[in-house]
Amino acid sequence: MPTALRFTVAFAALLCAPAITHADRPGPTSVIRLPAVDAVFGTKLALSQLAPSANPKVLELAMAAMSCAQASGVGVDARRLAVIDYSRPSLVPRLWVFDMAAGKLLYEEVVAHGQGSGDNFATRFSNDDGSHQSSLGLFVTADTYTGRNGYSLRMKGLEPGVNDAAMARAIVMHGAPYVDPQRGKAMGRLGRSWGCPAVRSTVARPMIDLLKGGQFVFSYYPDQAWLARSALLNCPAAHRGALARTTPARGISSG
Repeated sequence: MPTALRFTVAFAALLCAPAITHADRPGPTSVIRLPAVDAVFGTKLALSQLAPSANPKVLELAMAAMSCAQASGVGVDARRLAVIDYSRPSLVPRLWVFDMAAGKLLYEEVVAHGQGSGDNFATRFSNDDGSHQSSLGLFVTADTYTGRNGYSLRMKGLEPGVNDAAMARAIVMHGAPYVDPQRGKAMGRLGRSWGCPAVRSTVARPMIDLLKGGQFVFSYYPDQAWLARSALLNCPAAHRGALARTTPARGISSG
């Protein structure tokens, strides 16, 4: 990992007062404190200590995208970050919610993908209305409302052509009874949404309340075209880190 990116990661770690949390069952996790990072140029990502079951490379990308967005003036007061790894099957936890300021893992959960994206594994992603596919990239959260799927959280996609149609498509976080790992085992997959990151009904409201109002959600899949062209993953601020908030990041939909 480049030295500058290690600086990004380690500086974020210093802000986080690292802790490790893990639960054998889905839902809010207990907290076990870890010692603080002792050097700015640490080589381990603090988030990977908080969520050892997550792919550390995915967490690095989420942090890079978040740093870039904040450098452009988007979500500068955000303290929470949700990371979804769609390269994992739907029946295993692949959603992590972090409190960056407190250095805690708040949730480790299963999450549904769009029915147009695949069965147990999501392999197709889209920004198109009517595709019923999930979208990749970084989102900043907006307000909540109660609609057809109950209590829901609007999300604004920050990547033009990748997820910036999320508002128009009504791609929101919500709870759903079909997000049930036990029932899913019989089907070989979780139930699927129309592109929304749907979560278990029992955790939806508290999770949404933690994520509403200008927090971040990052959705990942190893799509090489997206990884190569993403303005948020390739802007200078993504590599300079959280200190570099004065250089605007190009290509971010912030209006």
